[in-house]
Order: sequence, then structure tokens, then C-alpha cells
Amino acid sequence: MSLSPSRISLPQSSLQVPCILLLTLIDTLRSSNCLLFILFFRSGCISFISSSPTKPRGVLSATMGDEATTNGYSNKTSNVDENLQRQKEIDEWLPITSSRNAKWWYSAFHNVTAMVGAGVLGLPYAMARLGWGPGVAILILSWVITLYTLWQMIEMHEMVPGKRFDRYHELGQQAFGEKLGLWIVVPQQLICEVGVDILYMVTGGTSLKNIHDLACKKNCKSIKTTYFIMIFASVHFVISHLPNFNSVTGISLAAAVMSLSYSTIAWTASVHKGVQQGVDYSYPDSTTSGKVLDFFSALGTIAFAYAGHNVVLEIQATIPSTPEKPSKGPMWKGAALGYIIVALCYFPVALIGYYVFGNTVEGNILTSLQKPAGLIIAANAFVVIHVIGSYQIYAMPVFDMIESVLVKKMHFRPTRILRFTARTVYVAFTMFVAITFPFFDGLLGFFGGFAFAPTTYFIPCIMWLAIYKPKMFSLSWCTNWICIILGLLLMILGPIGGLRTIILDAKTYKFYS
Repeated sequence: MSLSPSRISLPQSSLQVPCILLLTLIDTLRSSNCLLFILFFRSGCISFISSSPTKPRGVLSATMGDEATTNGYSNKTSNVDENLQRQKEIDEWLPITSSRNAKWWYSAFHNVTAMVGAGVLGLPYAMARLGWGPGVAILILSWVITLYTLWQMIEMHEMVPGKRFDRYHELGQQAFGEKLGLWIVVPQQLICEVGVDILYMVTGGTSLKNIHDLACKKNCKSIKTTYFIMIFASVHFVISHLPNFNSVTGISLAAAVMSLSYSTIAWTASVHKGVQQGVDYSYPDSTTSGKVLDFFSALGTIAFAYAGHNVVLEIQATIPSTPEKPSKGPMWKGAALGYIIVALCYFPVALIGYYVFGNTVEGNILTSLQKPAGLIIAANAFVVIHVIGSYQIYAMPVFDMIESVLVKKMHFRPTRILRFTARTVYVAFTMFVAITFPFFDGLLGFFGGFAFAPTTYFIPCIMWLAIYKPKMFSLSWCTNWICIILGLLLMILGPIGGLRTIILDAKTYKFYS
């Protein structure tokens, strides 16, 4: 191809004209075999033109475009790097993602601590409202269904290669969409976790009062439950500032041991006490409406007893994971062991407690067991230690949500002062609500039906159907739909009975007493 001046779009300047003439000369000499001459002059002229201070318009615009593109790309890369670095710093600060070195047995006692708690103490009371047949069937069915939905959530934690759904709402967003998933899961999860923490404030304060009343029967001034709740809350004003899940591992282990201990005391003390004279296994309420509403409340109490699903993904997030060894293996091992311990706690307490006391059993079985005093004092002390750990397990995801909003949405710096302030306010809030509404058995039924039934019984099944889309009428499809229907019934019926119990208790209750 001929290289001629007419083909080069250059403005005429005193410096560039000689170069153009030389290029013309190169074309002329091309007919000869002066290859070295051509290469020498051509390269020299082009280098000169490119270094000329007065650049051609076409060359100038192209150069400026290249520079702009390079600068834009550099800026974008810099922004991406800055965002990634900031996200990494936030993840290392937030309580759920800051530590991923947990062992499989951590998940076992985290699950036991999360699940076994105030709920086990109310199971004999629930049995009295359900009766032998329905009560045993619902206990077993709930254990099986919730074990299945727990397995589903563990499986879905890493269903997308290279990504971990560390929080319940992140899995919900994957299943239902970015906005809808957030609105479906977050309100339910917050109701569950904040509700449990409020209830554990009540449980801890009530157990401390029981210890006081049992240990000091003579010449002791009666102290309001309010003050015992405040004493219990004072512990959380301190330990709530531990940074993450793994930092409360020791507390969680102690809580898991205590749960097994006081459950054992509850049913062995019941055996020691023996079947009460004139024990009655009929429904305690004589009216049909009362029986039905008590039945509904008992459903909510049992739903509350299987409540660990709200924190299962957050617990799994603390376990290390690689493509060769995903976290679901150790997590499932720990969860299965935890569920065996749950069964050893729940079934003896529920069945033996109901067998011994019948329909006169209290909402908290330890209230029915006043003797031997030393053993019951020990059981109440174990309950206090356990609910200290349980409060922290349920509070940690709430802390994570609060701190995420403060840092990511409101752009606060992730500092210790911010963490201290946010967590202190949260503990104070749960303490205040617990002091105001200390209705133990009614709260179990209300929160169990309204919030725990969705997050435990059927939201995992809906997410499974949305993500994996099993064939219609296959075993997986049918199993999930059965769980969904039963969970919906629990969600609708449980709060009705629980709310009735709260209203009845409120008639005789004096606030801040």
C-alpha cells in the first residue's frame, strides 16, 4: 500500500512539512531496493511527528480519548478497590463474619443453647392443654419437621459455588429477590430474636426471684420481679460487648451444659415427687371456647420450643469452608448431635411433668416443683446461666443487623464506641419491655405462633421450592407442602391462644410490680 502525503491528515506546520516531504521520498525510493534507507527515515519521521508539540487534530483527539479512557478505567478500578477494601473491613468488624474458625462441636452447643431454653420449661403446661394423644403426636411431628427444615437451611448455605449466605435474610433474597426477600425474612427474624431476648429477660428475672424466695423464706422482704429482671439485665450490659459468635463460645458451652442439667433436674425431681394425689388429665378449662384457645396457645408453645432456625445460618457462617470441605459437613454433624440432646431434654420433661402434675402443672414446671428446695434452687440457677448464653446467641444476629445499618447505610465509622452504644441501647430496650410485660406462658404461645412458626416450619420449605423447583407431586414437593400447611396453621392459631392468655394475665397484673 502506498504511503503518500494525501493519505495523512496533518495540518501544515513549519515542523511537519519536512517530514511529509521525507515520507514522499520514501514512497519514491520504494521502487528501489533501499530497504534500510526506507526503514531509517520512516521510523525517524513518524517518531518526530508523534513527539511534535503541535499534534494533529485527529492524533490529538485520539490521544485525549485514550488518556480519558485510561483515567476513567483507573478511577473505576481505584473505586472498586476502595469499595472492596471497605467491605472487607466491615466484614471483619461485623459479629457474624469477623471470625470463621469454629469447630463442628461449636455448632452443636450453639444449637442446643439456641433451641433448649425457656421453651422446655413450658412443655408440660402445653401437654396439659393438648392432652396425651395430640400432645405426643405434635411433639414428635414438630421434632421431625424442624430437623428436616434445619437440614434444608444447612444445605442452602453454600448452594451457589463460591458464595456463602451468612445470614437468614441473604438466603431469603436469593430465593425471593433482593427486596422481597428482605421484607419477608427480616421482620420475622427480628420479631423472633428480639422476642426471645425479651422472654429470656423475663425467664432470667423470674428464676432469680425463685432462688430468692426458696432460699430465704423467713424474715425476708419480698422483692419485685422488676428488680430481678434488672439484675439479670446487668450481666448483659457487660457481656453483650463481646465482638462475635466465637467470642461467646465459652458462655454458649456453659449454657448448653446447663440446659441439659436443669432439664434433667426437672424430670428427675418430678419422678421423685411422684404422681400427685387426684391427678387429672382432662382439659383444665371447662368451656369449649376455653379448651380450643388453650389448645391454640399450646401449639404456639411447642413451636417456640423449636426455635433455633433463626440463627442457624449465622452459626454456620462461623465455620471455615473450602470447595473440598464445605461447611455443611461439620455443621450438620453438630446440628444432628444438638438435636439428639434436644430430644433428651424435651421428651422426658414434657411427658413426665404432665404425668406427675396433670392439668395443674404451672406454665414453668420449676414453679410446680418446690421441693427438694436445694435441688430446685440449683435448677433455677442453671436456668439463669443458660438463658444468659441463649440471650447472647439470639442477640448476636440483631447486633449484626443494627451495626450493618449504622455502618453501611448511615455511614458511621465501625468503632468500639458505636458498638458499645448500639448494644447498650438494645439491652436496655429488651429489659424495659420485659419489665413491662412479664407474661411467661402467654409470651411463649404468642411469639411461638406468630414468628417462630414461619421462620422454623415453612419459610425454609418455600425457599427450597423456589430455588430447587422439585417436580410436582414428587416426594420433596409433597413433603415441603405438608410442612408449609402445618406451619401456616401454627402461625394462625398459636398467637390467638397466646394473646388470650396475655389478656387474662393482664387483668390481674400491676405494671412494674
